[in-house]
Amino acid sequence: MGKKLEGNGLLESSRMMIKEQMQRIPEGQREILRRKQPVIDERKREEMERTLSLSLREHVRITVVLWDSLEEMKLSGFVTSIHAHTREIKLQWADEWKWIGLDSILEVHPG
Repeated sequence: MGKKLEGNGLLESSRMMIKEQMQRIPEGQREILRRKQPVIDERKREEMERTLSLSLREHVRITVVLWDSLEEMKLSGFVTSIHAHTREIKLQWADEWKWIGLDSILEVHPG
């Protein structure tokens, strides 16, 4: 934690500030600002998992779109590990990496 994210240069911990600010908004108004996580159908989920596996096997760069209740976040890199039992992938870019839960991935694109 505390490492700079690529692109916007913000610290990882700075994203938490937004969530803290959300807690100060009255409960009735929070729901207006929050987004619901979309349900991904089985066919699309299988297609995303094939792309993740391809990245691991063939060292193909991918971009993943992650769900968050406030915004979508895109990360680009290479899958270096897949843990089926915990449903997580390890995405690496430059000298940094991040474990990502499969359930938080909305989209996966090559490149």
